[in-house]
Amino acid sequence: MAELSTSPLVKTYSLEEFWQLSEPSDRSKLELIAGVLYMTPPPEYTHDNIVKRIIRLLTLYLIDTNNNGSLYVPRAAIWTGPNTYLEPDLFYISAELEKKLDPKHRTTADLVIEVVSPGTAVYDRNTKADTYGALNVGELWLVDETNETIEVRIQTGTGFGPGIVFGKGSQFISSIFPDLSISVEKFFKD
Repeated sequence: MAELSTSPLVKTYSLEEFWQLSEPSDRSKLELIAGVLYMTPPPEYTHDNIVKRIIRLLTLYLIDTNNNGSLYVPRAAIWTGPNTYLEPDLFYISAELEKKLDPKHRTTADLVIEVVSPGTAVYDRNTKADTYGALNVGELWLVDETNETIEVRIQTGTGFGPGIVFGKGSQFISSIFPDLSISVEKFFKD
């Protein structure tokens, strides 16, 4: 991963210092990227309902295909080195990758899913997405709750390639799950 630098005026944290921070009273989420602390607003009901639908859709798919990978839900984390800690909305690790990872320290994933809300859009699409790319995450889904689209970015070996956007009326496809075909609307409506 390339070294990131920040202004010397920005306080940076180690993971130990980060873990000592108090939980924000408003339920905001704290994450650490290259020692820089990021705070995002707590999710609203629309966000939570989309996450719920994705969990249901992917769980059914994993069961139907006898896939032994693991789907991790909010509060599970990917963290690396002394100063990066991220909590994706959801992430998937295949059984093959899981065998290679330290069971107490997930450093990457086959798939990360972020539900993009108006208050987190710039962070999710840029800073966080670039960090996932640098961590060699295989595929990123950016599920946009406002526009009801899903952008898929695929790892190229040096980060993510250009995104492919799926909108209403289209079937969503994934390189991680090549036989998965779901109508985009199912991510946004029961």
